[in-house]
Formats: sequence, structure tokens, C-alpha cells
Amino acid sequence: MASAALKDELDIVIPTIRNLDFLEMWRPFFEPYHLIIVQDGDPSKIIKVPDGFDYELYNRNDINKILGPRSSCISFKDSACRCFGYMVSKKKYIYTIDDDCFVAKDPSGKDINALEQHIKNLLCPSTPHFFNTLYDPFRDGADFVRGYPFSLREGVPTAVSHGLWLNIPDYDAPTQLVKPLERNTRYVDMVLTIPKGTLFPMCGMNLAFDRELIGPAMYFGLMGDGQPIGRYDDMWAGWCCKVICDHFGLGIKTGLPYIYHSKASNPFVNLKKEYLGIFWQEEIIPFFQSHTFSKDCTSVQKCYVELSKQVKEKLGKVDPYFLKLADAMVTWIEAWDMLNPANNGSSK
Repeated sequence: MASAALKDELDIVIPTIRNLDFLEMWRPFFEPYHLIIVQDGDPSKIIKVPDGFDYELYNRNDINKILGPRSSCISFKDSACRCFGYMVSKKKYIYTIDDDCFVAKDPSGKDINALEQHIKNLLCPSTPHFFNTLYDPFRDGADFVRGYPFSLREGVPTAVSHGLWLNIPDYDAPTQLVKPLERNTRYVDMVLTIPKGTLFPMCGMNLAFDRELIGPAMYFGLMGDGQPIGRYDDMWAGWCCKVICDHFGLGIKTGLPYIYHSKASNPFVNLKKEYLGIFWQEEIIPFFQSHTFSKDCTSVQKCYVELSKQVKEKLGKVDPYFLKLADAMVTWIEAWDMLNPANNGSSK
């Protein structure tokens, strides 16, 4: 069964505040896999999961019990809580999806098995050091074009597979407000490697990654309840992951697969969450663009702790929030290593 590739090596992580009826649509593709559900908000609320799925569910009480004082690094009332699922997983790969994402159809009308495509992306090398004009040379029917250096054709391991969305685009609040009726109907049959030295806006609603290669950097920040910002959780993880992938010579792919994003969040609510981030990102992005790691950074964890020191030193001047975020980054690594003691020194 093709959809059950890596069945024993991959967990599906889902953050939610509601019953997971959306899983019925995904049943043909997700049922063979283990689900880690991270319940946000009120821990006394009962979340119903359709029969037949193999899952574990964690609420805020569980997070507090498992991590103790270190639970402060896990966001509350924000989908950033999903990264707790990455931490407790024991699998090599993670796929994470939002509960308002449904199965999309390709141009022929066939249901898209998003997970299968993510697995293909992760198992094929990336080419961040030299751009191939036919995009992903490892896909069927493609190859390296004339003039592509033979010394680079082996590629590098792929750490992240970033999928896209049909219907509701992943826009910020100002763009939502000026384009309230816009829908993404363009299905582009393409996967490409994001070049080394180039940042990108990572969306966490349809995302897969190699937990062993990059897991400790997949921290979705300190967002939501009690914080001055939201909706930058996946962006933060994406920027951190990209500079660390560049440091270790790992690849990130974007493009296929598509999911169907069913509902637009309220742009006015989003604006309140994003407002400060819209200003701050003008400082944050140059910070990441100019960042380099020392030779001592021989593991993802060491990179992340060094990055946290730079966040404190350079972004702390932008706002005191970044001092708190930098501390949370260190706490996150401590919590990761506490739950994952076997691999806390390796980078690959």
C-alpha cells in the first residue's frame, strides 16, 4: 500500500481545539499512521477522534506534567503548541497539518495524497547549492540540465518538505483585508529546492520534516496567550531551520503537495496578533540574513542555543519580547534533550 510508506517511521502531529471530524476525509491516507494530537486551550474539554485511528492526545495538563517548569516554552492558545508533539515523538519523520485542511484534488480531479508526496520529497536529495532550471531533478521525467556541475548532482539530504494550499491562501492580515475574496486556484506541478542563503516564509499547516536532521530547530516560538504576538510561530521556525540547514548543508523543498485550506481566519483578529510582527520582521529578517554560526556549532542544539544568544543580543534591542523568546529557545532545547537523550549531541 503506497500510502503507508514509512508507516513505522513517521508521526502525524495535529494541533486542535475541536473534534477531529476532518480526519474522516484523510482516513485512506492517514489511518495506517500514528497521530500525536496536541489539544490547545481548555484541557477539560473532550476532543473526539474518529474510530480506527491510532493516536495519543496531550492537553495542557499533560504538557505541564511531562515538562514541569520547562512547559513555559510551549505556547498556549496558539497552534504553536504543536511543537510539543515534535518533542514527544520517537519517530524519524514528522508530518503536521491543521484541522481545517482537507484533501485537495489535482487538475484531473483525483484526490491528492499529500503525505505520500511529502515522503517522496524527504527521501529525495535537495540541490541548494546550484539551481536546476527544471526544478527538482530527482522527479520522474526530469534530470539535471546541461551546464549543471556533475560534482553537485548527488545533492544533499532533505530536512524539510514545505507543502502549499489551494482555496484560502496563507496571507497576512493586511493582504486578507484588501483581497477578501481571493482564492488560490493555481495548481503548479512543481517541487524546487530553496537555494542556500535564501530565507522563505514557512507555513506550518502542511509541513513535513526529518526530525533526526532538524527537529530541535523546529520550535514554533513563544506565541499566543500572554505574548504580544501570534501567527509568526511557523515563520520563526522556518527562519531558524533555514539558517541551520544552510550551516549543515541540508536542503528544504517547497511546492507539491497541495492541501485544500477550507476556512479563512478573521483578518481583524489576525491583525491584532500580527501587528507588531509586521514591524519587527523588518529587523528580524536582516538578522537571519546576516547570521553565521561559529565552528563550535556541531549539532542542531548547539546552533540553536548560539542563535538564542544572538537573538537576545541583537533583537533584544528591538523589543523586550525577544529577551523572553531567547530564554524560551534555551528552555526548549533543554526540554528536547530531556525527552530525547539519545541524540542530543549529533547534527546528522
